[in-house]
Formats: sequence, C-alpha cells, structure tokens
Amino acid sequence: MKLAFVVQRYGAAISGGAELHCRWIAEHMSRHSDVEVLTTRADDYITWQNHYRRGRDAVNGVPVRRFGVTRRRRPERFGRVQEHVFRNEHREADELRWLDEEGPRAPGLVRYIRRHAADYDYFIFFSYRYYHSYWGIRAVPEKSILVPTAERDPVIHLRIFRDLFNLPRAIVYNSVEERNMINEVSGNSGVPGDVVGVGSEVPAASSGARFRSAHGVEGDYVLYVGRIDENKGCPSLFRNFLRFKNETGSPARLVLIGSSVLPVPAHPDILSMGFLPEQDKFDALDGALALVMPSFYESLSMVILEAWAMGKPVLANAHCEVLRGQCLRSNAGLFYEDYGEFREALALLLGSPELRRALGANGRNYYEANYSWKRIEDKYLALIRRLGGE
Repeated sequence: MKLAFVVQRYGAAISGGAELHCRWIAEHMSRHSDVEVLTTRADDYITWQNHYRRGRDAVNGVPVRRFGVTRRRRPERFGRVQEHVFRNEHREADELRWLDEEGPRAPGLVRYIRRHAADYDYFIFFSYRYYHSYWGIRAVPEKSILVPTAERDPVIHLRIFRDLFNLPRAIVYNSVEERNMINEVSGNSGVPGDVVGVGSEVPAASSGARFRSAHGVEGDYVLYVGRIDENKGCPSLFRNFLRFKNETGSPARLVLIGSSVLPVPAHPDILSMGFLPEQDKFDALDGALALVMPSFYESLSMVILEAWAMGKPVLANAHCEVLRGQCLRSNAGLFYEDYGEFREALALLLGSPELRRALGANGRNYYEANYSWKRIEDKYLALIRRLGGE
C-alpha cells in the first residue's frame, strides 16, 4: 500500500501545529506502508517564500517531494481580503480569492496529484483551510482522507468549505468537538471517519533540575508552551497572571516557551525563553507545577497531551470547546471562563500537591489509553482497511 501525505510545509525544523502532526503520523505510518510526503518548498508560514530545493528530498528517512510556491503571500494584501470576507456580505468568488491569497499557492502540487492519482492508494491531506487541500481533494476525492485540524474560528463558516467536508472518502478528526463542529457546519455525518488525534515523541528521561540550571529559573512556576500571540490567548493570560500575583502575593512564576509575535510584559516573574529544543521543553514540563493553555482556538493541543504524558495537570481556557472537553474526559485539568475562575483554579493547583498528583495521574492514564503511538497507528490502519473493504 502506498500513501501520500499532503501538507502545506514540511521539515525537521518545523516544530508545531499541523505540520508536526503530519510529520509524526507519516513517520509512524512508514512502518506499515510505503509513504511519501507531497508538500511545498515553503518554510515560513507568513509569506510561504520558497526555501527548500525543488524535487525529491528525505526527512528522517521519509521521502519528500517538494513543489514551488508560485506567489508569496503578501500579509497586508491578504489582511485586506480577509477583512472583507469575514466582515462583509460577499460572493463565493471572494472566498476563492481569500483562499488564493492565503496560499501556499502551489498549482504544480495539485497537477502532480491529478496526474499521478493511480500511483497511490490514498492521499492524506492535512489542514482543510489551505490551497493544497481545497484543490487537491477535488482532484482525487475518491482517494482522499482529510485530517482537518479545524478550529472554531471564522474560517470554518466560509461557504467554500461546506462541500469540501463532504468530498473525501474519510475524515480523521482530532477531537469529538472538532467532529461535532464540522458535522454541524457541513452536514457531513455520512462521511466515514474516526476521532484519532496524534501521539507525541516523549523522551525517556527529563529533568526539571536541568532546565532550572540551564536557564536560571528559580522557585515554583507554571508553564506556557506555544506561539505567543493573540489567538493563543496570551494577552489575557498575562493580564490574569499579573492580577493574580498582585491580589494573592503568590511567588509563582510564569515561564513561556515559544516564539513571540507580540510584546511580553516586563515583569521579573514572567520569563520568556523563546524557542527551545524539544528536550528543553520536556525538561521544563518536568519542573513545572502545571501547564496553562489560554488558547481560544484548538483542534487538539499537542502540548496538553505532552503535559499529560508527563503526568502534569493542565489549566485551560474554557471558551475553547476542545480544551474544555479534553479536560472533562480526562479528569486531568481545570478550566476557567473569566478571571475569577482563573484565580481560584490556579490557587488550587499551586496550593495542593495532592490535587496536582491526582490530576497528573489521570492525565497520564488518559494519554496512554488514547494517544499512545500503537493506539494512533492502529486507528489509521483500521480506517484504511475499512475503506478498502468498502
């Protein structure tokens, strides 16, 4: 069996989101099938500028075929188009222009899929909202499996995607909430699929002491991992945490790991580490009292799964249905809708080692039952066998 994984960008140095999700699944499925990745030459998700060489490549032993991006994204122009589409009455042609401006525009990739459809048993598309998925699925609907990585943001309500969710042979969802949302907006409940998600590459050993020593971190801390931007809820996290500090006098610190696209408050108890290697991230998780995830939009949140794999409790934004649902199903995290709930939940976590241990143990059990790599691989294989049986 030969599988093509189709994704907007792909590389060993791309450390998050749907791209990392795709890479991990492709690498693990290569143990069972002949796997090839079809992607663009882009490395930067802001402009999609060509970075990698055109043609054949390999990443961690998985063959990769790269196609050129024919037009860089111009963020200001894209922003104007997006503003019009999201805020005004518009036509389907406006949404297709939005898709074209968003990119990465790689018509050569779509042509290859159409011309070489017979060479692959299935094409597994990651991220519904990009050029490669929209046009690629239309080229080979009967061989398409979509991993939407959809969030409850304005994009999900665009008319052009309602039909898209009804075209693939199957859909692999990240969460129950994502499946329900897509069923609601597209009426695609008849399309076969399963809730699968993704595992994680958790190191055999991690050391909070090593992290503290390497980065000069003292005292108790809670940890945020991810892009430091508005959609991830970071401004509200900063406001809530500083207010909590002022009102309670807590000595706890907030440690941030990830690249920043907005200013981080200049406060001695907010420590921004920037982007760090994976081992440092897991060392930081090992030393943290809890992981805090203030994001409004998630389809899964890989870092929450990593925290639970490490036996750490989570404090999550309840306005994100996926985060709230994961906390309820796992009984491994607390969640908040406003500052008052944030204050009470954080105080509970900081003040009760027993609660942290209980939630962390629940999280580890939930991760092992649902997100071990054997479980993930078995779900993909079962879905493909089911499609073959049809």
